[in-house]
Parts: sequence; C-alpha cells; structure tokens
Amino acid sequence: MSTTPSPREPRSTVRTLLRLWPYVRPVRTRLFTAAFIAVLASCIGLVIPLVLKWMVDGPIADRDPAGVWLGALYLLLLGLAEALLFGFRRWLVARPLSHVEAEMRADLYRHLQRLPIAFHDRWASGQLLSRATTDLMLLRMFLAFPLTFLLVNGVTILVGVIIMLVQDWTLGLVILVPAVPVLITCVVFEKQYSRAARQAQDQVGDLTTVVEESVLGIRIIKGFGRHRSQARAFRELSGKLRGTELHKARLLAAILGIIVTLPELAIGAALVLGAVQVADGELSAGTLVAFLSTALALRWPVDSIGFLLAMSQEAATATERYFEVMDAEPESGATASPAKDGGPREGGLRFENITFRYPDAPEGSPPVLDRVDLHIRPGESLALVGATGSGKTTLTALVPRLHEVTDGRITLDGRDIRDMSREELRSRVAVAFEEPTLFSATVGENVLMGGGSGEEDLDRALAVAQADFAHALPQGTATQVGEQGLSLSGGQRQRLALARAVVGRPDFLVLDDPLSALDVHTEAAVEAALRRVLADTTALIVAHRPSTVLLADRVALLSGGRITAVGTHHELLRGNAEYAHLMSGDPAEELEEQR
Repeated sequence: MSTTPSPREPRSTVRTLLRLWPYVRPVRTRLFTAAFIAVLASCIGLVIPLVLKWMVDGPIADRDPAGVWLGALYLLLLGLAEALLFGFRRWLVARPLSHVEAEMRADLYRHLQRLPIAFHDRWASGQLLSRATTDLMLLRMFLAFPLTFLLVNGVTILVGVIIMLVQDWTLGLVILVPAVPVLITCVVFEKQYSRAARQAQDQVGDLTTVVEESVLGIRIIKGFGRHRSQARAFRELSGKLRGTELHKARLLAAILGIIVTLPELAIGAALVLGAVQVADGELSAGTLVAFLSTALALRWPVDSIGFLLAMSQEAATATERYFEVMDAEPESGATASPAKDGGPREGGLRFENITFRYPDAPEGSPPVLDRVDLHIRPGESLALVGATGSGKTTLTALVPRLHEVTDGRITLDGRDIRDMSREELRSRVAVAFEEPTLFSATVGENVLMGGGSGEEDLDRALAVAQADFAHALPQGTATQVGEQGLSLSGGQRQRLALARAVVGRPDFLVLDDPLSALDVHTEAAVEAALRRVLADTTALIVAHRPSTVLLADRVALLSGGRITAVGTHHELLRGNAEYAHLMSGDPAEELEEQR
C-alpha cells in the first residue's frame, strides 16, 4: 500500500538532476576544482603505459639497467601523484557536500512547516521522513562520487581511446567494437532501473511509516495483543522491498555482465592480433605493451559505468521525490485586498456566509460547511454544539487558517483574516485541539510554545489549566515529557495543551472540546479558572457536555454543516429538540417522538 501521491510522468535524468544546481552553486568552485583534479589524476594514470612503452622499446631492449631504474622511478612518481591527487579531491568535496545536504534538509523542514494542513493530511509522515533522511543521503553520495566520475571516466575513456588509436588504429578499432552494444544496454538499463529505484524508495517510505506508527501506537498494539499482526504487516512490506532490491540487483548484474564481458573479449582479440603483428615485425613489443596497458587502465572506467548509472538513477529519483515536496504550494500569505471605506467596523469574530469543502473531496460532493453565518461579539464566549461529523472541528480550523475557506470570509474585529499575515493572525488567535499534542521537550517549553515570556506567564497558565501537577514532576517544569507526551496521562496532556493556549493572553481563543479527558472534580476546577480568562477574551468553544456549554454566554447548534439555532443554553434546551437530544443523550426514538 503506497502512501504517497503517484510519481509524475517520465522525466529526463539530466533535467531532474539539474534542479540541484541552486544548492550546488555556492560550492561550485570546490566541486569544479575537485573534478579537474580527478581528470588530471586519471590522465596521469594513462601516461604510465607510455612510460612502459619507452622502457620496453628502450632500456629493456638495450639491456640498460640505469634506464630501467629511471623508468621505475617515473612509474613510482606517477603512481604517487595519482594517489595524492585523488586524496586531495576527496578532501575538497567532503565539507561542501555535507553543507549542501544540511541546507537541503533545512529547506525541506522549513517548507514542511509552511505547507497547508491539507498536504499533511494526504502524505504519510514516513514518506516525508524518508525524503529528509535516505533520499538526501543518496544525493550527497551522488554529488561526492558518481557526478564527478561520470565526467572523469568519460574523459579518461575518450583520452585512452585516442591514445590507443594513435598507437595502432587497427587494434583500436577492435577495442571499439563493443561500444555500440554497451551503449544500447545502458539506455535499456537506465529506463528499467529508474522505475525500480523509484519503487524501492517509495517502499522505504511506507516501511518507515509503519515503524513510526507502531512506535507511537505501542500501547494500542500491546493493549490489544496485535503485535503478531503488526509484525506480519511489517514483514509483508519488508518482503516487497526485498523483492524490489533483488530486482535492482539483477538489473545491475545483467548490465555489469555485458559491460565487463564484451570489453574483455575485445582486449583478448586485440592481444591475439597484436601478438601476430609483433611476430610479423609490423608492431613493436613496447607498442603492444603500451596498448594493452592502456586498455587495461580503461577497464575500471568502463566497468564502473553500470553502478555509476545505477547511483545516478537513484539520485535522480531522490531528487524527484525531494522536489515533489518542495514544489507543493505553501500556505498563501495575506491577500492584501484593499480596505473598504465607510461604515463602522464590527468587532469580535464573525463568520460570513462560510462554505468549505476539502481540496481533495470528490467532484460534486456536498460541502462540509454550507453558508455558515455566525457572530461572536467582543468579549463573548460562544459554545459550538453538534453531532459527530457535523463540521465543528473543521469550522474551528478555519479561524487560524489551518484550512482556507472555499467561499465567504472570516473577520477579526472587522478585518478579513486573509488580509493578515499568518504570523499576525496566529499571534492573536490561540487554539487548543481536541487531541493534545506535546513535543519531546520540557513541560515549560511545551506550554510557552503558545506565547508568554517567562516563569510568571508559565505559572499563571498552569494555574488556569489546573496543571499544577507540573511542579511536582521530578524536575518541575523542566521535566522532559517524552515523545508525544506519552509519559503523562491523557488528562495531564490536555491540561498542558489548555495552558499553552492561554499562556500568551490571546485576543481570540478557539477551544476544541478542551475538557473531554478530565475527571469531574478537575473539570469543575478548570472551568472556574477558565471563566476568568474567558471574561477578557472572545472565545469559540466546541462542546459536547452541558458543563462545558455553561462556560459560554451563548450556544450555536451546527447541524449538517449549517448553523440551525443560536441562543442561550436554556433557550435551546427548551425550544430545540435536536439540541435537547444532544445534551440529554436521549435515544433517537425519543427525539423522533419529541418532533
């Protein structure tokens, strides 16, 4: 089961990899220098056969020991120079490529924070995690080795072939015979390996998702004894990935078999033909030695074509996956529409003819919210009540622009929220979600994420949320709460989330059933403290229980995506059967009888 959008249409490997240029540009000088040094080192390696030719046809043929020792010294110096140059190249690229990887990872993380909630709803976290880790590691490896050596080996093969043709063009043509079948093999291999590489990297993302969900949901897995079924699901995905990796290995083995075998056969044929020419006196022994030494020096550049192409395809796929995320449109900023003159600006929070449907909803499906009109006056608290699935959470998510309205507008103190930057909007609106999320940080850091500036604000917020238990933790508010806050109870997490919402003294407060995980006595204490906060704040509170509803000045009933009634709790209880049913928990039959 894939949890990422389908890959795009077939792409050019070169065009895809060129998208890395903005990241490579700052370190291009060192990379170009490293590539030049590598080419120079490879060309030095091709000089060695020429020295051998000189030695065989000169000092060895003339039985000159001094000349042989001089030739040996030349070979030693050339070998040392080649080794030092390759070592220097490696030193040149290590630091800048680590910088490129770090910059790409930082850009990806920043971009993820700016993407809309709809994007994160579609994408599995494991897919995003694999792009930030495995894919970027592949790109760093590509820039460090294959990118350079595709150029280096290409130049080495070209120079080597020219040297062989100059030495003896007939033998050179024999060596070139395998070039055409090798090129055809490379083209076929590139297409097939590209598909396999994409499939493997997507499967790594799926596997990462399963591991992450299993770790976060370990209590559920253990509580319901589902470890065996989860292990089977993991083995299935792992088996699919193994099969894909084996398919990649077979493709690589096939191309390596062809690339290695054909040139070896050509070298063998050249050896036989060259030996005949030497025997006939048409070719010197030194020339044959130099020719064969050059051909053998080209074995590594030729043999490496297969895995260099494989690494390039994996890098192209990693680049494609990286930019699938980076190309996603971030949350739009303020629309900066011109202010309208005339008429007083109405304060508080107002929903004006709001219609909303999710971006990926099927065509023609009814909207989640349909022409919602609602006004919460300055300093007023309004409870939002409705059956499960009526759109309450969706409506609250529109206020901080976690989703964008499809039609209509929302205003704060008469100002369209789309005219505000998200930073300004979210500094004025605080949210406490139904599912409290805590981060792997201290209690204090988690609470102060909502604003505030120090211990005084922290203590006040903890007091409002009745979260004074934080002071009794082993290190007080400096205690690490652990990933997802799972070291705390559900009620404790919910109280810390409520403290986070009120710590910054927001102008507008949006609470999504903030007391659902609390016991009766704690709920009463939180409500008493929360009333003092709500007295100075304009608040929208999603409520399911009468005790929470009583915190609000008025109540709005949301039914089928529309506001069907607004009034006080007692007014709706007396005059609206659906509201009375929701508050009393009467069976559906009784509701029908009341109607």
